[in-house]
Amino acid sequence: MKYPVAEKFVSINGEGPRAGELAVFIRFRKCNLACSYCDTKWANSNSSPAEFVSAEELCDFAQGITNVTLTGGEPLLQDVGMLIDMLIEKNHRVEIETNGSISIKELSQKKNRPSFTMDYKLPSSNMEKFMCIENFAYLTLGDTVKFVAGTREDLEKSLEIITEYELINKCKIYLSPVYGAISAEEIVDFMKENSLNDVRVQLQLHKYIWSPDKRGV
Repeated sequence: MKYPVAEKFVSINGEGPRAGELAVFIRFRKCNLACSYCDTKWANSNSSPAEFVSAEELCDFAQGITNVTLTGGEPLLQDVGMLIDMLIEKNHRVEIETNGSISIKELSQKKNRPSFTMDYKLPSSNMEKFMCIENFAYLTLGDTVKFVAGTREDLEKSLEIITEYELINKCKIYLSPVYGAISAEEIVDFMKENSLNDVRVQLQLHKYIWSPDKRGV
C-alpha cells in the first residue's frame, strides 16, 4: 500500500503535549471538512499534489526521530493501521492529529495504540455539526482534545463541552486561538473567570518561530 503524502518533514511539535520536541510530520492529503480558519487548504482536496509513499519508506524517513505525527488533511481518511503498527514496533511514539469527525474506536483499541490529538470544532469553524461525539468515550489520559477558538461564543461552547462530557477526567485539554482572530490574553481571562483548572492555553509555536504561512515546519 502507498499513501498520498502531501508533505513529510522533521520539525518541532508546534502544539500538543510534546510541544517543542522534535517530530517527524507526515501530512496526508484530503480532508472531509472545510473549517473557516483552515491553514492547510492546499492539502485538503483529493486532487492536491502528493507523492505516493509506502509504509516502509515512511518508516525509513522517520528513522532517528522518536515522535511521529500523522496529520493532514485528515489522516483517518487513510488506512493507517499498518503504518502505525510498523512505526510503534520500531519504537516510535505515534500521534494522530484528527479533526474529530471520524470514529477513533478501532484505532483506540489496537494493541499498538497511538495517541490522539482530537479537535472539537467550535461554532466559528462552521463544522461543529460534523463532530463524532462518541469519540469522547475512547479517550485516555494520554490523549488530547483541542479547542481552537476564534470568538467568545467559541470559548463558551468549549466550556459547555468540557463540562458536559467531563473531559478533564478523561484527557488533556488545550484551548488555542485562531491565529489573528482572538488574543491569548482573552482566552486566559476566560479561563480565570471560569476557574478552568487542568486546562491549558496553547499557541502554535511554529507560527511564531517561522512565518505563519511557511510549509514544512
